[in-house]
Amino acid sequence: MQDAVAGGHGCSLPHGGPGRYRSFERTRAEAGMADELGLVEQVRALGAGQVGSVELVERSLARIAERADLGAFRVVRADAARAEAEEADRRLKAGERLPLLGVPVAVKDDTDVAGETTPFAVQGDHRPAEEDAEQVRRLRAAGAIVVGKTTTCEVGLWPFSESEGFGKARNPWNPDFTPGGSSGGSAAAVAAGMVAAAVGSDGAGSIRIPAAWSGLVGIKPQRGRISGYPITDPFHGITVWGPIARSVADAALLLDVLTGSREEDAYRLDPPVTPFAEAARRDPGRLRIAVSFKTAFGVSGRLDPEIRRAVERLARRLTSLGHKVFPADPDYGLVGLGLIPRGTAGVADRLDAMPNPRPEPRTAVEARIGRTAGRRLLPLARRMDPRLRHRAGRIFEVADVVLTPTTAKLPLRVGAFDGKGYRATQSGVAAACPYAWPWNVLGWPGMSVPAGLSASGLPIGAQLLGHDSDEATLISLAAQLEAVEGWTGRRPASGPSR
Repeated sequence: MQDAVAGGHGCSLPHGGPGRYRSFERTRAEAGMADELGLVEQVRALGAGQVGSVELVERSLARIAERADLGAFRVVRADAARAEAEEADRRLKAGERLPLLGVPVAVKDDTDVAGETTPFAVQGDHRPAEEDAEQVRRLRAAGAIVVGKTTTCEVGLWPFSESEGFGKARNPWNPDFTPGGSSGGSAAAVAAGMVAAAVGSDGAGSIRIPAAWSGLVGIKPQRGRISGYPITDPFHGITVWGPIARSVADAALLLDVLTGSREEDAYRLDPPVTPFAEAARRDPGRLRIAVSFKTAFGVSGRLDPEIRRAVERLARRLTSLGHKVFPADPDYGLVGLGLIPRGTAGVADRLDAMPNPRPEPRTAVEARIGRTAGRRLLPLARRMDPRLRHRAGRIFEVADVVLTPTTAKLPLRVGAFDGKGYRATQSGVAAACPYAWPWNVLGWPGMSVPAGLSASGLPIGAQLLGHDSDEATLISLAAQLEAVEGWTGRRPASGPSR
């Protein structure tokens, strides 16, 4: 029997006085082994016989239980994970080696895992999946152990991971705030040391926003890089799956494992010539980096001053590393017209495929727009793609990478949009997160990297945006930044305390 975790949503108060949460950092020496070792380090330790898969899985499960207050997981596959760990240890002892053999990871609850339901945070009469989604199949083929499915929001709509039926994910840096969304449970699980890396999905920033607000690395790969099967055209081309991890090397390794297309997919890519893990070890060379604070047409450009200063500091860091850094903006044109039909129609598609769904009112409004207008406008949105890519792509005549904020605001408070209607929620989240979604319409790769902490101790992220299929350049540049920024040693509090 599988163990379900109902995320506890109370916020324990740490030392320092009632009602005040003080974020602080741990050194690696103070951290437990389960969250001390990254994905790459766990693979090496397992291969060298320094640790067993059963030990890693047990420590992961213990950490999940210890931080149940964060609500990171919708379901935990405790019994199945233990059995799979025992089998992994037998295979390791026999000399078998695979990219992730015996390593515990997590997947977002929009992804089918055989034997588990996939409610995508929507209440309904859900049936267990009969087969793994392609991402999970690839994880298993690499030897990974899926310890559970992480909390999200209804149909991935919002940059927070909260729903009426499945609880709220909280930020390990301060549980009064969201870890982001819609892959917030995956980000919380990594930031709190429950797993070294997790899979998220990104249709309008849903990997990069949680990475930014949780102090992590998150990669949105090129459209078609990772198969979403059995969904062959996820949200009509804007949604992709990708890794969330603490280090660039860990994210690159997980990206390599997930990479691959199926014949049924609407978008397919040839395998990369060089593994992304190798790109993480390669010097990027001297790059031209355009710094932009511009948002797409019609979107609020109000940027938190702390975020602006953090991105400007990172720009200076890049200059000191020898890169040519200068201000320049992509020409986004009417890129929003490529997002709205896909997003609304995608929500309608997911709800219509569910048995007797009972969505929140604001989700139902989004789906209604998708059925009445979004689906009709999809042909127009697709016809616009070449022109939009041509306009925005002119930035790469003068730059190799674009640096922007990942979000315009610091993490939102948990429950900030409780009871809010569709219009209020939509306008509020659009103002908080205007920087990520244009790259979903364009289909190009982007990643968020840590850019420091706010005065209140909340993480800030910066976004690296690349041209068509150029994840490797982003990964190499991010790894170079990580080496001098040292963000892998920057950790949230180890757990709730009073």
